[in-house]
Amino acid sequence: MPGARFLLGLALLTGGCLRHARDAFLLNGEVQDFPSALFQSVGARLQPGHQLTLVQNGKVFDAMIEDISRAHTSINIVIYIWHSGEPSDRILKALAARPHGVTCRVLVDPFGSPDFERNVESRLAELGCAVRVFRPITRHNLFERDHRKLVVIDGAIGFVGGFGIRADWSGEDGDPEWRDCNLRVAGPAVAGMQRAFAQNWQETGGKLLPADEFPEIAAAGDAQVAFVSSTTSYVTDAERLTHLAIASARKRVWIANAYFIPDGPLMDLLARKRREGVDVEVIVPGDKDDVKAALVAQRRTYRRLLHAGIGLWEYQPVMMHAKTIVIDDHLAVVGSINMNELSFTSLEESAVVIEDPVFNAELAASWETDRQRCHQVLRPKRTISLRRWP
Repeated sequence: MPGARFLLGLALLTGGCLRHARDAFLLNGEVQDFPSALFQSVGARLQPGHQLTLVQNGKVFDAMIEDISRAHTSINIVIYIWHSGEPSDRILKALAARPHGVTCRVLVDPFGSPDFERNVESRLAELGCAVRVFRPITRHNLFERDHRKLVVIDGAIGFVGGFGIRADWSGEDGDPEWRDCNLRVAGPAVAGMQRAFAQNWQETGGKLLPADEFPEIAAAGDAQVAFVSSTTSYVTDAERLTHLAIASARKRVWIANAYFIPDGPLMDLLARKRREGVDVEVIVPGDKDDVKAALVAQRRTYRRLLHAGIGLWEYQPVMMHAKTIVIDDHLAVVGSINMNELSFTSLEESAVVIEDPVFNAELAASWETDRQRCHQVLRPKRTISLRRWP
């Protein structure tokens, strides 16, 4: 839809008006037992038996296509951004060649995918895919969108992260691909991803998934993983999870976040962890931010964060679109959750929580590589008028 990006930017810039006044969401006391706190806060349990693959940038499409080619029963996709062109054509080709008898379902948000119904939906239908559109846009639900990015194969392999199906993630439009972190998960927690898809599918009028699309999933590796889905609420699980993960830190909190506009309670929490001696560092978009209103709002938080001693780094080469957190030497979060009012109040979101020192080290190394491509923010940046941008 014309102006969708502007409306998103306006929401990010004036995010406080999206939430009615309420008591700040704060965790009282120390997080001594993270698995117990996770279950109490968001109803998710860490489960052993997972194989994890960190999939950077547009390589997520290569990995997805390979798994689609090996599917046995079903391919279920819920995505915020699906735009015609590349890499859409690659995904369509892979779905056309999927093994005989494999069910395909696709659910897309119309706000994030304005040309989908015109240019992609009919092509999917020709391939035998059932297609649904999430919540037709009205003035009442304008910001209550499905921001999840989930691909679930056979109910046993899942992809989650910040990716969209658009040329920005593949570099096919002449510009370098956006910086993003995505995760391929094999193991028991994928059942939660399938359930999240099923709930969104049912809301749009889709039928219940058959029982065989929720198979018993054998252990595939050693990592402990929990899947967290979030939906619009007074206090969402996206907000609870973000606060809980940060509150549990003892040594470091390394964040990469695309539309980083923390509210007062979150800034208070980050400042408290810094006072406790935790290394708190945040990578955010720089001037390549695709939503200029979000960049203005992001930079308005710098004075308070810098005063608290928090490290701020603006990514330079391209748009930074990742949504990841590295906690200490054992914990990590990867998903679609941005640290702003939209994700914390209005959007359907999803993330995986990983307790595994091997994956933590891999994500931390990736984060450090990204930091080398940043300019450190040493003083608050001057707020630039939005009138500079069309």
